[in-house]
Amino acid sequence: MSTAMPTRTADATDVRTLRNYVGGQFVEAATNEHLDVTEPATGALLARVPLSSAADLDDAVRAAQEAFPKWRRTPTIERARRMFTLRQALVENQERIARLITQDMGKTLPDAFAEVGRAIEMVECASAVPTTMQGRNLENVATNVDCETYRQPIGVFGAICPFNFPAMVPMWFLPFSVACGNTFVLKPSEQVPLAQEAIFQLIHDLELLPPGVINLVNGGREVVEGICDHPGIAGVSFVGSATVAKLVYERSARAGKRVQALGGAKNHMVVMPDAVIDKTVENIIGSSFGAAGQRCMAGSVLVTVGSAHDRVVPALIAAAEKLRVGNGLEKGVGVGPLVSSERRDIVRSWIDKGAAEGANVVLDGRDESGDNAAGAFVGPTILDDVTADMEVAREEIFGPVLSVVKVETLDEAIELVNSSRYGNGSSIFTESGAVARRYRHDCDAGMIGVNIGVAAPVAFFPFSGWKDSFLGDLHAHGGDAIDFYTRKTTVTSRWYSDGETGKFFVE
Repeated sequence: MSTAMPTRTADATDVRTLRNYVGGQFVEAATNEHLDVTEPATGALLARVPLSSAADLDDAVRAAQEAFPKWRRTPTIERARRMFTLRQALVENQERIARLITQDMGKTLPDAFAEVGRAIEMVECASAVPTTMQGRNLENVATNVDCETYRQPIGVFGAICPFNFPAMVPMWFLPFSVACGNTFVLKPSEQVPLAQEAIFQLIHDLELLPPGVINLVNGGREVVEGICDHPGIAGVSFVGSATVAKLVYERSARAGKRVQALGGAKNHMVVMPDAVIDKTVENIIGSSFGAAGQRCMAGSVLVTVGSAHDRVVPALIAAAEKLRVGNGLEKGVGVGPLVSSERRDIVRSWIDKGAAEGANVVLDGRDESGDNAAGAFVGPTILDDVTADMEVAREEIFGPVLSVVKVETLDEAIELVNSSRYGNGSSIFTESGAVARRYRHDCDAGMIGVNIGVAAPVAFFPFSGWKDSFLGDLHAHGGDAIDFYTRKTTVTSRWYSDGETGKFFVE
């Protein structure tokens, strides 16, 4: 769970302190502990975020519980129409929210704009709830006996979200939960809280949802543990590291909750000798170095098969060298900073470890200062001659670092990929349909890309990691979201009347 240390900044009178959103109002948190929210490109202080208390979470859950009975009775089509309105508001404010993401988290403005686009896509998918929430029925399961299954909302859901997609990941959960008739408590990342503050402000200004339907509680470990334990919360969604995902899953399940816990990843990209090199390099660059490698779908291990190594690696180095590192708000920047100077130092130490293990650092981003020496920058880094037993090939780095492993056959590539404890995503680059089909069939990963570097599915399909990348049985968004946020009731009925009795409408 969060290990960020609180800092006292009470003397920074010119910096605003963020508030929680509870019961339809922005409210002060009942705490004297805060964290500084800083701009990773410059180190500038942007705001203070409160480390809310258990009492703050109690208030939010109570508001959500009180709102639930009326909200669940709201007609499904009306709930869907409110999602239409939210979608339009996000479209109209897409660039403004994207700028907040870049300022707060560091990714380039085009990356941030695309992230808000994916958030909008999630709301669009949730708007289909009058169709996707439909049940099933079967007439005459026995003589004059019919069966019908209905989906019903459950209650209050909580979500614990990461720093790397501050607009999109909360929208994996919030619109689906609310459209299904539940109420919701969000804990955004304490490192990057500004985007969700802006989105909640939009919803508030539009008077889009009744008070208590959605609530936001800023905070750290105490709020995370409270969401896992709180008896008023029916289910928990989490995105973060594999270690914390396991803790959240076990603690929430022990408390009797539904849980979907999305953990870390070590995604492999396999390049076959027949791959189209220019397009392959373009995809690898976007996958490995987009968002400075800070995404769970980033390709972090490049597996070259046979002659593919000498075809792709020189071209990849040349393309990566051209990427400009700097403030993501500036035009032409291809790689922004990491989320914090602490993360920068951790990623640099991983590159040191790779070199110590025997990897060949053919492109070194450790000394990249970007446009500001105070910024949290690491440039694109490529480690060649990596072997499967090295830590840089096995563990998640979460930065712009790509490890290259050479194998001779497709069999060896599949064996290498499947040996990972993670199973989030993987991609193969080939023009052979037979090779692609075999890889798709034999690869132990929940999301597969064929000539696609980032194999994250669109909103109508589930985000479906395997192994240590996911704990639970229902994944994020798509049809799984409807299953996660509803429970089924089945009615079996028989009527004894022959149809000639009873009251009839007569004009």
